[in-house]
Amino acid sequence: MLETIQHWDQQVFELLNGQWQSPLLDWLAPLWRDKRFWIPLYLLLSIFVVRTYRKRGLYFLLALGLTAGISDVASSRIVKPSVQRLRPCNNPELRDDVHLLVHCGSGYSFTSSHAANHFAAAAFLFFTLGRLHRRGRGLWWLWAASIAYAQVYVGVHYPADILAGAVLGAAIGYLSSRLYLRLPNLSIASMNTNQRA
Repeated sequence: MLETIQHWDQQVFELLNGQWQSPLLDWLAPLWRDKRFWIPLYLLLSIFVVRTYRKRGLYFLLALGLTAGISDVASSRIVKPSVQRLRPCNNPELRDDVHLLVHCGSGYSFTSSHAANHFAAAAFLFFTLGRLHRRGRGLWWLWAASIAYAQVYVGVHYPADILAGAVLGAAIGYLSSRLYLRLPNLSIASMNTNQRA
């Protein structure tokens, strides 16, 4: 069973990383999965939240940061050392055929911390800020998924790494959002209209 899953995983990786190439994605994917590329988005989100929700906006950003931090620790410090799966770009059977667009890195592959962290953030934003601003809130999931896909495209993760990271991150983001929403003195969701003005 495990061998079948690994074979399927490798086949899909070779499709996404090898056959579905394009000059546009070769240029865009390395940027898209770079955390520095998203600094303007993080700044805009921070400004919006603090201007709209004031002090509670700062608590919101702290909760969002803690959510991503917990996800990163769970993926990088717990799951990866336990599984010890080589990245495709470090796999002796594959690395010569990998379409590698970024530095491979020496860390393990399963789970993808990029996927875990971004899905944790997406889930937290969807279930908290998304309750108050419903229009377009599904874009957080698309944002996380596109960054996760880029990790496969650039050659540093298998699809299963991405799927597992997404599930791990989404679960952490959901649980974190539930805890945050149970704190009425800190949560933006419990503010009334006058408090937001």
